[in-house]
This record gives sequence, structure tokens and C-alpha cells, in this order.
Amino acid sequence: MAGSHHHALVHHGHSWLQAVPAHVKILATFLFVLAVVTTPREAVWAFGAHAALLVAVVLASRVPLRHLAPRLLVEVPFVVFAGLLPFVATGPRIEVGPLLLSQAGLWGAWSLLAKGTLGVGASLLLAATTPAPEIVTGLARLRLPAQLVLILGFMVRYADVISRQLQAMRVARESRGFRGGGLRSWPVLASTAGALFIRSYERGERVHLAMLSRGHDGRLHVERTPVAATSWAVAMLLPLAAAVVLVAARVVP
Repeated sequence: MAGSHHHALVHHGHSWLQAVPAHVKILATFLFVLAVVTTPREAVWAFGAHAALLVAVVLASRVPLRHLAPRLLVEVPFVVFAGLLPFVATGPRIEVGPLLLSQAGLWGAWSLLAKGTLGVGASLLLAATTPAPEIVTGLARLRLPAQLVLILGFMVRYADVISRQLQAMRVARESRGFRGGGLRSWPVLASTAGALFIRSYERGERVHLAMLSRGHDGRLHVERTPVAATSWAVAMLLPLAAAVVLVAARVVP
């Protein structure tokens, strides 16, 4: 089932965090991000505290920073957007060197960068210590809508299949002398996208019929084994500490 890109985010190591059940880690990550998002943007020190907590968990998890750092590039579009805010936002202006920037835009850029980076970092840590199929199972254990979990599960399961099919179509195009580039290549690329969609749709129909023939009733059956209290206690240390920082930030800006 698993192909290479499913495991691109996973760090194959051994740590206590990897042994924690997926649904416990998902809930802990969600609560941490919720605490970060609701922290007042004016409490700059609080975001430093949140970052220190997250780095401490990363170090304790034994996931190398060199594994996580390159994957932070996923937030580059948000960084670009944040960089534009001080120039395009309205309101009072302040001088920063030779530039006249919006005060509201500067605060908005800071808030987006701080909260976004911490949220992405927490999500990457979750992905690095939890394989994608386990995340799907964890979402089911958290009682998310069954249809949504099923769709996500199929996406995880068959993304590699579609990726390999697209790669085969690319090799077939190039073996016939096709070289992408320029407007003239767009019809060929559009035809490839259409063919890939049709093949994916037909594959989905076949999989659906096969599932029905085997008695699939539309429900996701997940084994609900009990989780040790120590796993809950350890996993909740991060969101609880973040909640303490949040309360302190609201009391002492």
C-alpha cells in the first residue's frame, strides 16, 4: 500500500513519541495549535515560550531538526503573503528605515508568521512520528465523520498508485519525443490530465464495486484498544504547558 511519498514526512526512528497512539497525538497537536492561535499577537514573549516548548518536544522525540527544517518550506506562500501585508494594509503608518509601513499590517504579518510557523512545525512533528495510515485510523478513533475519514483513507491509499500512473504517462510522452515548454505543450498536458482523471475515476468505480461485493456497509471499523493513562499524561504535557502560557499572556501582555 505504501509508496515512497507516503513516508517522505515520516522519520524512521525509535522514540517514546512514535509509540504514543495516533489519536492521542492528533488531539495533543490540535490543542497545542489552538492555544497558539488564541494567544494575543501583542504578547510576543508568549510565542517565544510556545516555540521553546515545541523545540523541547522535538528534541525529546529524537526527530532530527534537519528532517523538519527543509519541510518548513511548505509555508513559503504564507511568508510571501505576510511580507506584503505591511505594504498593502490600511491604517496608521510608521517609518521603518526608508519605508512607510502599515502598523496593522506589521502586526498582522507578525501574527501570521508566528502562529503559522508554530502550527506547521507541530503538524510536521506529528507527521514525522505518525505514518499516514495511522493518522487516518486516529481520526476515526476521534469519531470524525465516517465518510470524511473513508475519503481521506482512500486518498492516502491510492495517491501512490495515481502518482505512478502519472509517471508512466510522462515516460510514454517523452519516449514519443514530447518536450514540455511553451503554449504548444498545453493541449498535450491537458489531454494527459483528462486521461488520468478518467482512469482514476474508473479505478474508483472498480474498487467500489469490489468493496460492495465483499459486504462493505459504508462504515469504518476501527479496533478501539484502551490507551494507558501514562500515554495520555505524557502527550498532554505540551498542550497543557501551552495553555499555561496562553493564560499568562492574557494576564500579562
